[in-house]
Amino acid sequence: MALAQAGFVKKALAGRYPGVESEIVPIRTRGDKLQDVALVKIGGKGVFVKEIEESLAAGEIDMAVHSMKDMPSELPEGLVIGAVPRREDPRDVLVSRGRKKLEELPKGARIGTGSMRRSMQLLHLLPDLDVVPLRGNLDTRLRKIETEDLDGIVVAAAGMRRLGLAGEITQYISVEWMIPPAGQGALGIEIRVDDEKTRDRIAFLHHEDTAAEVFAERAFLARMGGGCQVPMAVHARKQGDRLVLLGLLGSVDGRVVITESDRGDYRQGPEMGRDLAEKILSRGGQGILDMFYRGRGT
Repeated sequence: MALAQAGFVKKALAGRYPGVESEIVPIRTRGDKLQDVALVKIGGKGVFVKEIEESLAAGEIDMAVHSMKDMPSELPEGLVIGAVPRREDPRDVLVSRGRKKLEELPKGARIGTGSMRRSMQLLHLLPDLDVVPLRGNLDTRLRKIETEDLDGIVVAAAGMRRLGLAGEITQYISVEWMIPPAGQGALGIEIRVDDEKTRDRIAFLHHEDTAAEVFAERAFLARMGGGCQVPMAVHARKQGDRLVLLGLLGSVDGRVVITESDRGDYRQGPEMGRDLAEKILSRGGQGILDMFYRGRGT
């Protein structure tokens, strides 16, 4: 997936600047190496970017292409998101045996996911499901439908589409049913804050509407103080000059779920994201977070 995303940027740069050569430098992160360990146990979002950011800060690479959903809410000093390209489909999707949709699954159906957010929302919608932890790249996850005797898996639409696997999708899950995480479907091109040359070169890739959505979502994430270690979700959608926000926090078992929504001027996106988080925290969300962290011994 990472190579496909970097390839998209390389191709776009080649089309814009035919005489400028660029090279993809693969960097294996801790998250890539520990495929059989739950993200919550190895550090959450940062495990997919730390080594890449170290190479960027050291000048070994000039830009880093990330899935925005893998980016921690705070960046290291000296680094900045230089461009956010147009977003892919932000929804989650179901890939299932016999192409059965969620509402058609039998009681006790085994559904694989590596996301606490997806697991929580699945159990809230369909408490009789057997949600099975799942790690690995997308090809590995798809194979596990057979090797792990799963009825299906829930993954991001964007990954399936970017790898040319849209035909395998059984069902696109609406954001009203399953709210995505901050940044799902969007890429972020990270650069050194003082590298004006690279900033100028990638400026054509920046999509203002996507950036407005993503930075509102990331403000929500920052105020909530969590990432994939906490079962939360947020989605922003720009409609003209308005921004529509949906946010959610729930207990791991899906029994308690707090949702809030807001709409307003898209230019106030980050403030809206923080305000949405405050609403959820004041309605019992802080208690959920406190119980979650106490349960983890933190």
